[in-house]
Amino acid sequence: MHDTIDIAGHDTTIGFSRNTNNPAPTSSAIVRLLQDAGALVHAKTTVPTGLLGLETSSDLYGRTSNPYKETHTAGASTGGGAALVACGGSKIEIGSDVAGSVRIPAHFCGIWSLKGSAGRFPSWGNQSSMDGLEGIQLVTSPMAGSLEDLDEFWKRVVMAQPWDYDHTCHPIPWRNVDLREEGRKLKWGIMLEGGAVPITPACKRALSMVAAALRKQGHEVVEFTPPDLDRGLIIAYQLLFSDGGEQIRSLLSTNENLSKASSSVLDLLSLPKSFKQFLAYLTRKSDPSSAALLRIMHTKTVTELRTLTAQRDAYRAEWHESWREKGLDFVVTVPHPFPAFRHGESEKVNLMTAGLTTIFSLLDYTTGVLPVTFVDKELDRLPVDFKAPSPLGSLAYSAYDVDDMHGLPLGVQIVGRRLEEERVLEGMKIVEGALREQGSVFAGRVGVEAAEPATQ
Repeated sequence: MHDTIDIAGHDTTIGFSRNTNNPAPTSSAIVRLLQDAGALVHAKTTVPTGLLGLETSSDLYGRTSNPYKETHTAGASTGGGAALVACGGSKIEIGSDVAGSVRIPAHFCGIWSLKGSAGRFPSWGNQSSMDGLEGIQLVTSPMAGSLEDLDEFWKRVVMAQPWDYDHTCHPIPWRNVDLREEGRKLKWGIMLEGGAVPITPACKRALSMVAAALRKQGHEVVEFTPPDLDRGLIIAYQLLFSDGGEQIRSLLSTNENLSKASSSVLDLLSLPKSFKQFLAYLTRKSDPSSAALLRIMHTKTVTELRTLTAQRDAYRAEWHESWREKGLDFVVTVPHPFPAFRHGESEKVNLMTAGLTTIFSLLDYTTGVLPVTFVDKELDRLPVDFKAPSPLGSLAYSAYDVDDMHGLPLGVQIVGRRLEEERVLEGMKIVEGALREQGSVFAGRVGVEAAEPATQ
């Protein structure tokens, strides 16, 4: 269990030192449901301080490493749980996801996950560093060591009628979906756009493997250009940080540390608005991505927040119409433009690189992650003429070292629309089946020296 989930008699720290020695009096809805079903809850797993960041590290518990390479991160915020599942230390991890906090660690650690839409999986009684956040809802999401386990776990939780444990759960019974039995060919939209930070060759290769495998099975695979991704992310970041970072800041103890990447976000939010506007004006041509952030990252008034919510809803309508017009069944993209990177590099590969998970949280779309292959130092080098499209991209790409990343897992996101959990799980099975027919079967290699081609 992610250290945001209340278990009676145990601390729920959210990575903050001030939350120690304060055991929860009652268990959260998901814990009670699982224990009633006979599940064994055997560990709480590490999170970064305040859940903010791409690396799992805190003064309270130290740093969590990637199970494939201890020099690299496991991701965040569910990095501890992802590493434990990848090592075989747990069958299922329950984490939370508001902008990729389950999906990115699953990608970095080579495991499976499914983020449902808000209200489908029980979340009541879980703690957060952003209580009351409604513009982008934090959802509780499971991870597993296989797609079969993930599918079975989701099914059993929903069949246990979680709405009896959690009043925020939709009373939607489990709906059996078998797209394979229907025999019809599906339409898959491949999303190659990564915003200001392009998708690395390694992650793009995993995406290409999936596209090729689906085409070989006769499915229709098309490139999908979404409604303006940057505009959607500008809305998302403002909703996420509408309090100016005050909730997280207020929970920090004196001299308690955040990662440099997380601290830089809070520092940016703390700067006077007029000074940020001036900096944005100066950098509007040389670094438009950073200038856009400078203009928007400040505490919002109630009126501004309502305007942003209306903009979010209009943006969701654009996606709905685009999806409908193109007749898509699923969208496929990467969970993050990078494989797992070295500890401490999140100052370069910063929070703004998580756009390809954040956007689907904004949309409240159901999104699964499955591992495909591993970084290959021979296949995944940058072209000699590569040039990042922005200073933000250049900084991030300074952390892309294909020799150092060789052997690390690479995943993809399978995306459906709202409340399509059963359908997305079925889509993930179709992708795995297509890869299997091509001879690409992902086999976890934790503890195995990654010197040979890694897909087995």
